[in-house]
Amino acid sequence: PSRGQCNVLGLSPTRDALKIRQRIGYVSDAPALYDWMRIDEIGWFASSFYPDGFMERYRQSIERYDLPATRKIKHLSKGQRAKVALALALAHDPELLILDEPTSGLDPLVRREFMESMVERAATGRTVLLSSHQIAEVERVADQIAIVHQGKIRLNARLGDLRDEVHEVTFTLADPLGAIPFSSGAVEILSQQQAGRQVRWITRDVDGVAQQTLAAHPGIQNIRSRPATLDEIFVACTRGEVPKAAESEPLLKSHVEGLDSIDRQAS
Repeated sequence: PSRGQCNVLGLSPTRDALKIRQRIGYVSDAPALYDWMRIDEIGWFASSFYPDGFMERYRQSIERYDLPATRKIKHLSKGQRAKVALALALAHDPELLILDEPTSGLDPLVRREFMESMVERAATGRTVLLSSHQIAEVERVADQIAIVHQGKIRLNARLGDLRDEVHEVTFTLADPLGAIPFSSGAVEILSQQQAGRQVRWITRDVDGVAQQTLAAHPGIQNIRSRPATLDEIFVACTRGEVPKAAESEPLLKSHVEGLDSIDRQAS
């Protein structure tokens, strides 16, 4: 980044790096572990960097994850390595746990166990920041969603609010070349697709303004609306074709502009 500030738990990463590391945990999609160590040995090694209690919590985690304590890291499967990394990240009871694609390449059962442990973690009042391409996985466990595209946060909201506010709206135009009039700024069109007279929108519409205004327009027919899925919201924010305003009558405002490719991640 060329400008701005970053604080973690109210601390500066440049001035308080050690304090921050003691209060956060981190798991990546390819955790760096010493292959020549055994599972119990790598826990003992890491415990020297943290206060008392680390080793006891680490042992509890490896027992819960059914990991053989005396097996060397180099002989573990990818799923077992991910569990060791998670056990290490949780052993000092961090306030903030950062997970960067932690379930990438894991089988469905291991992914489910991993995510269930994160839900339990969040239930204790700790914060879990999960970065993932697995949209269904995120939708199942997250309560706050951020969609990042081309280095910018395109959307940041509570999942419950998105379910209430974001809808797929489809309708038919009497004239495929006719304008769709709107004067309200209360609605965001996240994406628009049109095939002949058929139009499909993904809209963020808090008060149902879009459907009400469409219904009042004589040139619009067969209006249907349903809550959008998180997958549809993500695609709309990262690959959506945003409508251009007609010269004669303004369209609904759009907060997502110039998006023509997808490269994703979600918070």
